[in-house]
Amino acid sequence: MKDLKDFNIPFIGLKLGSHLFEYKIDNTFFETFNFDEYFNAAISVKVDFVKKATLMEMDMHVEGTVNVPCDTTNIAFDQEIDGMLHLVVKFGPEYNDDNEDILILPHEVYQLNIAQHIYELIVLSVPSKRIHPKVIDGTMQSKALDKLNELQITTEKTVEDTEIDPRWDKLKNLITEKKT
Repeated sequence: MKDLKDFNIPFIGLKLGSHLFEYKIDNTFFETFNFDEYFNAAISVKVDFVKKATLMEMDMHVEGTVNVPCDTTNIAFDQEIDGMLHLVVKFGPEYNDDNEDILILPHEVYQLNIAQHIYELIVLSVPSKRIHPKVIDGTMQSKALDKLNELQITTEKTVEDTEIDPRWDKLKNLITEKKT
């Protein structure tokens, strides 16, 4: 993953305090992960990296658009995304990322590659059900929606519209006669 070298943060040379890293993400980023669900991506990532004496903290913020197909009409549209991730980085005897909020790095590590964390944050920021905005506001015209509207089940029949079988009336009379 040579292309992901840009996402290395060499924290060993950084002074204590806050440092800001900014990245622009497009489709080439997702190609390195063999992820082809997005047709086009234009995402900006800001990482506020805070180095402290015994640990480090990262606040990642992703914002932008990914071009995805609508789940209802299959028409591509730009889905806006906005996501945040707070990560605490500590040091220990071995690498451990079992906890989603805490990352433990070995003591001998001198840099951190955040590409995987950015990738996961972007993918999780996209809604699982992607619906075109024109479908939501009702202005979308497509063959798929026309067919769905045609096949929609309507249950607008009232009791008065349906004829009651006369045998049921006879049974109702039996119940009322018995009470009197």
